[in-house]
Amino acid sequence: MNTAAIKQLRKKFVLIAMLSLFLAMLFIGLMINVANYNTTKIMLKQVMTHIIENDGELNEEEVHYEHSFKRGTGILDAFTPHYGRYQFYSCIFDKEKNLIKGINEIEYKEIDDSTYQQYAVNALEEEKSFVRYGTHYLMKGKTSDGNDIVVILDATNEITIIARLFYWTVVICFIGLLITFILVWIFSKKLIQPEIENAKRQKQFITNASHELKTPLAVIRANVEMEEIMNGETELSKSTIKQIDHMNGLIQNLVMIAKADEKEDKRVMTKENVSILVMESVEPFKTVAKQEHLSMFVEVEEDVVALVDGSKIRQLTTILVDNAIKYCDDEGVVRVKLTSIKKGKGMILRISNTYAEGESVDYRRFFDRFYRQDKAHNIDRGGYGIGLSIAESICKQHLGSIKVEWSSGEISFICKIL
Repeated sequence: MNTAAIKQLRKKFVLIAMLSLFLAMLFIGLMINVANYNTTKIMLKQVMTHIIENDGELNEEEVHYEHSFKRGTGILDAFTPHYGRYQFYSCIFDKEKNLIKGINEIEYKEIDDSTYQQYAVNALEEEKSFVRYGTHYLMKGKTSDGNDIVVILDATNEITIIARLFYWTVVICFIGLLITFILVWIFSKKLIQPEIENAKRQKQFITNASHELKTPLAVIRANVEMEEIMNGETELSKSTIKQIDHMNGLIQNLVMIAKADEKEDKRVMTKENVSILVMESVEPFKTVAKQEHLSMFVEVEEDVVALVDGSKIRQLTTILVDNAIKYCDDEGVVRVKLTSIKKGKGMILRISNTYAEGESVDYRRFFDRFYRQDKAHNIDRGGYGIGLSIAESICKQHLGSIKVEWSSGEISFICKIL
């Protein structure tokens, strides 16, 4: 894993951590506010029921002002109404819905008696017995002598407290998320630093080891060639040189991987005409396909533009077309198709080849480095099992994706780059 991939992984970790924390805080804040709202509503109902049961008035015997400093000391006390704190207006009606009596217990009135009485008349017509009008709650019921009664309770303080709790919850959660984000970002940077150093040391090791291996391989090859000059070519010497060439190729690919990782860390994207890049990359393979007795069909949409590294798109196309020709069935078909996602933005590159036995193949590890599937990736056809891995890396560098699928006797590699 290169430096860019580690940093990308860090961003994903921070994003997931913050999203998880946000959802947890959202749930907790929501539950606290819903519980507070419902508890307040239940308490208001209890108060208004008490007023109705007392024919529109508070029972003075239940108002314990001398114990007001002791209330709220227990969990159950939080759900107990304190009647002495509430202001209300009671309207009693006879059986013909005529107002008999109005009881005004509101100290600071912003609404006149006639308006309260009209609210009460309207409440009698409501189907629900408990409704809210602005900052007031209305409850209708029956007095002890069977008359209708409507209690209008001023709940301004309670609604203000509910709103205040909600706004404070939002502010505190935002501050908590901000502080957590700063801490997670700082500590995650420290946590990934050893991994970045390990990635750099790993690339340096591959480069150094590759150079060190080249010298003894060159000596071995020279000795074998000298043996052939002196004693003639044998099956053993031919096999040895073949393995030396294979080893040299493997070393070159290891160096290419290390260099690819370095370039990924320093990639530069520009707007390119991908149609031209793909056509120029495919052109040399037409002759190769003809020599292999394969049919090649190229369908490239004109003026497909995307923000890409041009050299990388050439490399991607070359890898996939070479792979398609190499593993295509005898006298099969290779298809290259390029289309735009949106006009002037993004691209989809689809490269397919005939592969009759592909239905039973496990494609999940095709993009693993040095992975070979016994039938589809036979060593006799050349290659070192890293081409598709590099193709996947190029797509990721462009914040895109690559996938493989098989259908109707053809295997397809589909690259999507935004």
